[in-house]
Amino acid sequence: MELLYVDEAVVVCMKPARVLSTDEPGGLPELVRQALGYPRADVRTVHRLDRVVSGVMVLARSAEAASELSRQVREDEFSKEYLAVLHGVPKSPEGTLTDLLYRDKARRMTMVAREPGKGVQEAVLDYRVLGTAEGLSKVAVLLHTGRTHQIRVQFASRGLPLVGERKYSELGDPCEIALWSHKIGFTHPLTGKQMEFSQEPPKENPWTLFE
Repeated sequence: MELLYVDEAVVVCMKPARVLSTDEPGGLPELVRQALGYPRADVRTVHRLDRVVSGVMVLARSAEAASELSRQVREDEFSKEYLAVLHGVPKSPEGTLTDLLYRDKARRMTMVAREPGKGVQEAVLDYRVLGTAEGLSKVAVLLHTGRTHQIRVQFASRGLPLVGERKYSELGDPCEIALWSHKIGFTHPLTGKQMEFSQEPPKENPWTLFE
């Protein structure tokens, strides 16, 4: 577990793939407690990454810090930028994707809805193409809403599934999903200072195609 920043209110870390963001045995808070050397430390999840997704996350170290960071997430004051590699090339080099999404809990999948209804929520993201190689595109994604599997579903529904996608694609790529939490920004819950942290994806396929 790599810790990028630690103080009395927050801890910023690198979430590994296949680790749950929530506080349960083997989940990210437990791994952070181990890394801190305090098995009973107060470590709280305030935002989530899909289990298969890696990258930068912040966790709170008190109820007060968790409340303030959760408020920033709800009120779109918490910035989350991702990097992704797509099969195909978007028609426009940059743009905004807006969809209505609903969660099928029985199938544990998120679907695009045609019209508003019970359980349907708006999903909005901005994207920018950073490069193309071998029929793939590397894109930067700025989330404005935090729906479950949002990035994966919004691109897959347009015929641009993420490389390594298992749930919303049948291409069977032999790699982990190419979705990386690249940068987060938030206001420190105690000091009011603007904080920003970023990390590059691992030097492995398909990321290395764009170096």
